[in-house]
Amino acid sequence: MRLYLHIIRAHIGPFLFALSTLMFIFLLQFIMKFIDQLVGKGLSWFVIGELVALSLAWMVVLAVPMAVLVASLMAFGGLASRNEITAMKACGMSFYRMLAPALILSFGITYLLFQFDNKVLPEANHQLKTLMYDIRRIKPTLSIVEGMFSQDIAGYSILAKKTDEYSNDLRGVTIYDYSDPSTNVVVTAQSGKVSFTPDYRRLIMDLSTGEIHQLNIREPDLYRKIRFTNHRIIMSAEGFEFERSEENAFSRGGRELSAGAMLSDVDSLEHLSAEARATALGLIRDQTDNRSVLSNALAADPAAAAAYAIPHAILEARNLNTAIQNQLLVIRYNQEQINTFLVEIHKKYSIPFACIVFIFLGAPLGTMARKGTFGTAATLSLGFFLLYWSCLIGGEKLAVRGLLAPWLGMWVANIILMIAGAYLTVRVGRENPRIRWTVIQRFIPRSWRSPRADETEDAAS
Repeated sequence: MRLYLHIIRAHIGPFLFALSTLMFIFLLQFIMKFIDQLVGKGLSWFVIGELVALSLAWMVVLAVPMAVLVASLMAFGGLASRNEITAMKACGMSFYRMLAPALILSFGITYLLFQFDNKVLPEANHQLKTLMYDIRRIKPTLSIVEGMFSQDIAGYSILAKKTDEYSNDLRGVTIYDYSDPSTNVVVTAQSGKVSFTPDYRRLIMDLSTGEIHQLNIREPDLYRKIRFTNHRIIMSAEGFEFERSEENAFSRGGRELSAGAMLSDVDSLEHLSAEARATALGLIRDQTDNRSVLSNALAADPAAAAAYAIPHAILEARNLNTAIQNQLLVIRYNQEQINTFLVEIHKKYSIPFACIVFIFLGAPLGTMARKGTFGTAATLSLGFFLLYWSCLIGGEKLAVRGLLAPWLGMWVANIILMIAGAYLTVRVGRENPRIRWTVIQRFIPRSWRSPRADETEDAAS
């Protein structure tokens, strides 16, 4: 029992270290990807923190299997480098028994990750999508550049000859007001100051020493010119503030639903597809009945019905073709949705199951490498990570397009790596890790062997 606990303790530290490192890498990548959508929008630290917290959900799902592989490589590599595995084998403990505590731990992580993927991740993805939409709706902070018109405020064009980068003071201000379609208004001022109301719903322009020119478009003779010393313009600035959308304002996609909810949607889509097939068959059956009636009319009075029969038959054929094509489009669309849902359902199981697969892969690789450093583990893991995610992403695309069964598209990566892991585990589990040809020959009937092969087997025995 102490040896089992020792093996588990050897995994915990590397697992936590690898998980934190991978989460940091994913988080850094996320920030670099969306930094341009966050800067200059006046978001509070609370909103940014909420965005990061919601993004951590999908990062956990991807990072945990990777951390399991790195941890198994580091744990068994460290045990092998310190000759602890050799000592355990000398005490009669096989490699498979050494693998048992790591497997039990991976089963627990797989169960917890599936529960997280099925219950926590869909809600986090939905809230993240809603929050990202609300952030994208925010207009950038009002920017007035010297000598350039700013049209961030709807209905206004603002020009300033000089701006003060340390304050909101402007020099040589010209404002074109298009808010009233029947009147053109041009405001000029020697100086001005820009500010927002506390709720960011109104923009306030305090102008000094200027003129207001008004021209009525319907009556061009009505022209007004007003000089002022101080003048305030209040503009509507909707969109500069952060507003929350309602929780159920958006429909949920496949990644925002649990496996049970997606299975219910799949059943509904299959029912709709069955109704579309029945409708198409009914149309064909009705057309067959119409042809029988038309044939009887032609047989009764060929001369009178001949002029009507051909145009009517062509029109009915076109209508039938259009109706059947519409039903086929419905069936095709429903099938694409079904494939998408089935892919997401299998993904909720296949990604957590990778924790078990990576134990079979990482333990023998770490034992053969005999190095428990993070650099060695990361180097050995990189190729398998690329293979796993390439197969997963490629299988998902092929399954959604209907070129591959959804279960196969999501499980092909696990199947390939499981076969490789089982091969390496059996190889390391033997006293001599080399796979001998004589062992394979024992499964071949003697009648199929060459005489030299029999002599080799006899010499080995």
